Amino acid sequence: MSVTIEMPKSPIRRDKRGINWEKWGWIYMRASGIVLVVLIFGHLFVNLMVGEGVKAIDFAFVAGKFTDPFWVVWDTAMLWLALIHGANGMRTIVNDYATNPKFRTVMQWSLFISTAALIILGTLTIYAFDPCPAGGPADLLPSFCAAVK
Repeated sequence: MSVTIEMPKSPIRRDKRGINWEKWGWIYMRASGIVLVVLIFGHLFVNLMVGEGVKAIDFAFVAGKFTDPFWVVWDTAMLWLALIHGANGMRTIVNDYATNPKFRTVMQWSLFISTAALIILGTLTIYAFDPCPAGGPADLLPSFCAAVK
């Protein structure tokens, strides 16, 4: 009994002298997936299980978390890894199913541009977040904001 396996739809790109991007993309997906599981479940545990749980999540809770550099780095790593992980998965799907080379190129550039834009906007949001906005209602602000002003 013999089994014939069809050739993949995407063209095989082998550059003997250069970097094997498919291999490194495959390795990245496995490594980032493991790290993402830890980051996401840590995020969920702290937000939902520690303290008062879901009832405690409001502007003051987020502001308090973002005053700690540990959580800023944690959320930045989660953002970057998740977006790049998802874009790499989408790139693989585009390579498998887009048979027209021009369409494949347009889709890959669209993925790259949208991922870069989301990473930039998300990172700016995390690092430019002001936990004590001027003119904010005192009952919604964290307790440490009164000491700053």
